[in-house]
Amino acid sequence: MERLPSVLALSELDRISVAGTIMRPIRRPLGVSAFGINAFTGAAVGDLVIEPHNELNPGGGRHEELYIVLTGHAAFELDGDELDAPAGTLVFVQPEQHRSATARADDTTVLVIGGKPGAAGPPSPFEYYFVAAGEEPARAYEICAEGLEHYPDHASLHYNLACYAALAGQREDALRHIGIAFEKEPKARSWAADDSDLDSIRDELPAA
Repeated sequence: MERLPSVLALSELDRISVAGTIMRPIRRPLGVSAFGINAFTGAAVGDLVIEPHNELNPGGGRHEELYIVLTGHAAFELDGDELDAPAGTLVFVQPEQHRSATARADDTTVLVIGGKPGAAGPPSPFEYYFVAAGEEPARAYEICAEGLEHYPDHASLHYNLACYAALAGQREDALRHIGIAFEKEPKARSWAADDSDLDSIRDELPAA
């Protein structure tokens, strides 16, 4: 079986003229199966980049879509509202929203990532405790605890919950979570050895 490439440069993507724009296939050449992903390019100022459509039309997949302006400068229209979108802009669109985009600069390329709402799996465990990191301990604990719905036995999630609980003065919660972390991941004991977040419960940490 032919091995698909796992790395492609933007310049290597095919250029297929379709529906008044230039499609740059990504999903097929990379073999992506978890979500739709392709790019579209407007070669010159005024060229169409994203054709006028919504995802409820007969050719649509009823996807929610994230548009990322990779190069150039795009002008989006969303349900009749105009949106200026220079390179680096992210535009998230629901299936029923009507959208289109034209180029405001030569060689404007927009990456499109799509999927059916709710079809993706749960977020990775790290997302919960990474997002929580900038919050006050009690709020961080609440955010991190949302991950337990999907990952009730995940060691790193419980370890971070223990840290946030300890910092928030939630001693019993901290001890419960650190106990699970130690049980599920032996390395967690070395993580805890010099982690100042756990200082308030250090004398009560579960024995090996």
